[in-house]
Amino acid sequence: MKKKLLFTAHSLSLGGIEKALVNLLNTLDEEKYDITLVLERKEGIFLEELPKHVHVIEYQLNHSKNVLIRKIKNRLHLWKWKIEHKNKYDFAISFATYSIPGACITLNASKHNALWIHNNYYQLYNENVKEMKKFFRRIKMRKFQHHVYVSYDNMNTMLKYFPQYQKRSIVCNNIIDYQTIRKESEEEISIKKNGITFVNVGRHEEHQKRLSRIIDACDRLKREGYQFQVWFVGDGVNHKKYMEQVKALQLDDVILFLGKQKNPYPYYRLSDAVLLSSKYEGYPVVFVEAMTLNKPIVTTAVSDYREIENKYGIVVENNASAIYRGMKQFLDHSFVIQKPFDPQEFNQQMKEIFENLVEGKK
Repeated sequence: MKKKLLFTAHSLSLGGIEKALVNLLNTLDEEKYDITLVLERKEGIFLEELPKHVHVIEYQLNHSKNVLIRKIKNRLHLWKWKIEHKNKYDFAISFATYSIPGACITLNASKHNALWIHNNYYQLYNENVKEMKKFFRRIKMRKFQHHVYVSYDNMNTMLKYFPQYQKRSIVCNNIIDYQTIRKESEEEISIKKNGITFVNVGRHEEHQKRLSRIIDACDRLKREGYQFQVWFVGDGVNHKKYMEQVKALQLDDVILFLGKQKNPYPYYRLSDAVLLSSKYEGYPVVFVEAMTLNKPIVTTAVSDYREIENKYGIVVENNASAIYRGMKQFLDHSFVIQKPFDPQEFNQQMKEIFENLVEGKK
């Protein structure tokens, strides 16, 4: 008999969590699992990539400007949902950590459940432990049977503040769709390289991604006479600010803004190195994407950086001047990957961890 699994998320719009969820769902055997996905918004570019056998339900919240009406209608909606779906599933997963409705739905859907934690919430809350703990109380962390982290560094950080949950905690990195990554990387694109090229793929958002570090490093390197380019693939709340900063420093010939791309992999293929300047990460999707395409990485010391250091690229300290030194080191000496990454073996290990979890073999 198939196991009935339920996943919850906010939507399937462009993002690392959403892509990781779709990759996982495409990996699971439809002969073993009957899968339901509950979305707050049934929208996003990844909807079309879902397996046909996944049943998608939209859990629509009321967004009335009248606070009282909104609260009453959402409470009634949740009450009705609980009656209809109480312990209906063999295992339920709140995959988008930040989704409070998703957490409520998951806890109601099955006694056997897991909370997926994709980010470093200590850093996300600016090292404010009180606010971080307040958030995890809101999503009822204590009621989840399992806590699944996507990196060891994040799990170890969280356990400093939640040591009582050590026995509930495991690590399961995100599954990667390596065959699609390799296939889509061959797509022809029109772009002209000028010297050694770095590519950065991700949200244009300063609090976490710190792209200003790259811009400052480019300014210094250009003034020192280096010829190179940086491709920014992405968009976000600070996109305009970054463009203004680049223009003010007269770096238009060095930094190219390529916008949000559904298929960023040709830019990986044509680049010489993948560049990450973040202050913190969950487990960077760009790590495994770069490794799959055999591209060296220049990165700050974010989650699980030890897997990268001296094997798949250059790791530098987590500050602005260190990004400059890492880029300069690559420009001067390059980096050669000695042992190619095996994504098939990686996925198999993660799939086994996931299946042991839902089968009760943790």
